[in-house]
Amino acid sequence: MKFEQRVSLITLGVADLEKSAAFYEGIGWSRVESPDGVIAFDLIGQTLGLYPQSGLEEELGLEKGTLSGRAAVSLGHNVREKEHVAQLLALVEPAGGKVLKPTQDVFWGGHHGYFEDLDGHIWEVAHNPFSPLREDGAFRWNGYA
Repeated sequence: MKFEQRVSLITLGVADLEKSAAFYEGIGWSRVESPDGVIAFDLIGQTLGLYPQSGLEEELGLEKGTLSGRAAVSLGHNVREKEHVAQLLALVEPAGGKVLKPTQDVFWGGHHGYFEDLDGHIWEVAHNPFSPLREDGAFRWNGYA
């Protein structure tokens, strides 16, 4: 059987559920209805879930304090226009996050910047002129023909 190539849910283990949700709301995202103990934000084609870090550790059978937000991972958020990178990054610090790398052109022809959320999860905000987003906002590495 061949499985479809998809990321359906990105779950972030967070220290303070409501505070983390407020951060994502501070950068303009909206929550969707979800069971108690989980906060969800529907994305285009995926969902971002916030879950207590201690609960995720327990679910994985790990010792308390084992997980931390900063790992060898970054989450990418592509935008339609170059100037949207700076506009989104301008919302990060007022929402309680930290800009790690301000907006700048990239050697391959794009434009990007990085931020971290309240729990140290790292996000890249990028405009890739070679991979324009579909009308519904979906991203594909080499764009849509």
